[in-house]
Amino acid sequence: MAISVEGAHKRYGEKRALDGLDLEVPAGTVHAVLGPNGAGKTTAVRVMSTLLRHDEGVVRVAGHDVREDPAAVRARIGLLGQHAALDEKLDGRQNLEMFGRLHHLGSRRAGSRADELLARFDLADTGRKPVAQYSGGMRRRLDLAASLITDPQVLFLDEPTTGLDPRGRAEVWGAVRSLVGGGTTVLLTTQYLEEADRLADRISLVDAGRVAAEGTADELKARVGSDRIVVVLREAADLARAAERLPHPDLSVDRDALTLSFPVRDRMAGLTRTLRALEEGGIEAADLSVRRPTLDEVFLRLTGGGPDAPGGPGGPSGTDSGADDAAATDEKAEATA
Repeated sequence: MAISVEGAHKRYGEKRALDGLDLEVPAGTVHAVLGPNGAGKTTAVRVMSTLLRHDEGVVRVAGHDVREDPAAVRARIGLLGQHAALDEKLDGRQNLEMFGRLHHLGSRRAGSRADELLARFDLADTGRKPVAQYSGGMRRRLDLAASLITDPQVLFLDEPTTGLDPRGRAEVWGAVRSLVGGGTTVLLTTQYLEEADRLADRISLVDAGRVAAEGTADELKARVGSDRIVVVLREAADLARAAERLPHPDLSVDRDALTLSFPVRDRMAGLTRTLRALEEGGIEAADLSVRRPTLDEVFLRLTGGGPDAPGGPGGPSGTDSGADDAAATDEKAEATA
């Protein structure tokens, strides 16, 4: 396991930011952590990246205990926070060279590593342009490149696409996929459910400082219901006949939308039977599709939803409010990096 967390606790007075968090991430995978505001996502990343001491439990990253050997952990990880850590007056190459020197790379090695990363993230043509002139997606890709200056084994991405437009998010997603293809392990916190669905090998839903559910996107979706066949008719007069030809105990009919829907276990077989039944009855459908449960539904069902729960790409991008307010005060005394 690239990351192993067993019974992690973190308290701020009466507030439990982490309350027995358990997490395992195999090497070379993308693991997404989803949760409402205040669930403990950012606190967990701070603990795993040695920026914050946990109170109880065992946390190991890249084979090392974060409490007993934080220096060894820091030598093997990269961290991309919610806000870009770039000097806008410098160009892209100068920023990467600066990070290389901060990591004790020699001048020549820092320069060559900067060139490698600019090429890897399709920024070579803009490497001499001041960062102030970069688009949001370009700036985030450069920030991601900076987090890889030492070629880390494990990379933490804390809501990496917050505030980006769809093009910028797609650029970052492509960069993350290329990282995993090269063997890097990525732990991703996000409130964009589509992001987790597209990128993650496994997903942990965190609520109240502990994991409420974990699995692949398909496994989590299966927990809240099966696939549904959705039939959209052209004529309202066909609704009654279609309902007769599609008998099902859970058949749902929407007369306003001219739709019928029902759950199925086998999508392809269900589509075939439905199409045949409609054709034999001389009923013309405007559309026939399979609707799968979404991560939005999984999220709301398993975490209880609430006003801060995200609804997809347009959802809020907040942090672990409450716990993080306390963390800001405590970090001066507790930070190990």
